Amino acid sequence: MLKKIFKCICEIVIMTKAVIIYILKCEVFLEDVLVQMIAVGWKSVLIVFLSSFFIGMVLALQIGYASINFFSEPVFVATTLGFSLVMELSPVLTAIIITAKVGATITAELGAMKITEQLDALYTLGTNPIKYLAVSRFLACFFMLPILTVFSNVFGICGGMILSKSMWKITISTYFSEILSSITVKTFFHGFIKSFFFALIVVIISCYKGFNAGNNTKEVGKSTTNSVTYSMITIFIFDYFLTSLLVTLKIK
Repeated sequence: MLKKIFKCICEIVIMTKAVIIYILKCEVFLEDVLVQMIAVGWKSVLIVFLSSFFIGMVLALQIGYASINFFSEPVFVATTLGFSLVMELSPVLTAIIITAKVGATITAELGAMKITEQLDALYTLGTNPIKYLAVSRFLACFFMLPILTVFSNVFGICGGMILSKSMWKITISTYFSEILSSITVKTFFHGFIKSFFFALIVVIISCYKGFNAGNNTKEVGKSTTNSVTYSMITIFIFDYFLTSLLVTLKIK
């Protein structure tokens, strides 16, 4: 078991190293990168909006009820909601959405190319599949997931604002004044920095599982499921260590 895990880690490191080398050498297919950025970013905005917006509403509702139990009135709703979204929920939630939507797609696409021998065809034509297929997906995920995280922050805060105004009678000016006075640049970067690492986790695992899928459709489906599962688990594990590191560095 340990030998297998060590082998997987070595193969992942080799693949990632190859991608970085191609990027540094500017051996990038810009048209493919643009296509992947649209797939990762634009086509994921709606689901990020719906998820974040209603998460913001739920947070405002729960925080309001909790503060009423302690203080007999809804206080610190915007502050607590802002901290929860910007530092933790938005980066993790967006990464999970991209894992389920984009990561699964990447693994399935690459796995399908393998069983239909398209990867072998690329080798025959003298093109490395990592250069042709992985680099564009790496760049798209690395740049688009942080942007989606920012959108998630905005959507979640707006959802909380609507609930706070309609249910807790908190004015919009008071709500945003509380948000802006409590959330600093360091608070924003705490979650923003984590989103870059989450993007790498998703795309590395997805590409690796796709390139190493089995030789039939059943194995491709299994690889896709494992890709999503492993990505989510790794995101949660890294979230703890990244949070600890960023807090230690006083980025909070």
